[in-house]
Amino acid sequence: MTSNNSAAFGGRLLIGATGSAAVATLPAYINALRATFTGSVTVLMTHTAATFLPPHTVRLFADRVVTGTAPDDWARENHATLAAEHDMMAVLPATANVLSAVASGAVPNMLTATITAADFPVVFFPVMSDEMWVKPAVHRNVDQLRQDGYLVVDPQQGRRYDVGLGEFVTAPMPPAPPRFIELVADLMPRRGPVPV
Repeated sequence: MTSNNSAAFGGRLLIGATGSAAVATLPAYINALRATFTGSVTVLMTHTAATFLPPHTVRLFADRVVTGTAPDDWARENHATLAAEHDMMAVLPATANVLSAVASGAVPNMLTATITAADFPVVFFPVMSDEMWVKPAVHRNVDQLRQDGYLVVDPQQGRRYDVGLGEFVTAPMPPAPPRFIELVADLMPRRGPVPV
């Protein structure tokens, strides 16, 4: 991959946000992305993600937030329209649950249905405890996702606060925002000029 995060780039980015406490860091990633990304950012939040981070907070950073909770919106905001309206997707954070669902072809929610309907690059940024990340089942799912053409970015070990333990631990973490931006820049399909 080439490092392209210093040059401005555009596109239509869809971020899938899942139910991990790490979703609280999502605004920092979007904010950092805005320094070079000139395109649109839509965030598709699972129900559990929205319990950790209120959608109205995410709306301060993203152009659009979709939760799938309002039936009146289903005709214009569904897996098919979201897949058609975007150029790539980053799932951040990606829980063991969403990795398992997509690896097995299950579509229990709008996020997994959108991933399954997508014909664009999808990159997963797993976030979970060290105990979960080392499990053979999780790595079987990661291997299957890679075989199916998805990119899964191995988490980095780092110090983070564990909400359940109430202390700092060394655990798998997503890459820092600069690496996230670099991956988005590398994977975003280049589009020609919009016809007038």
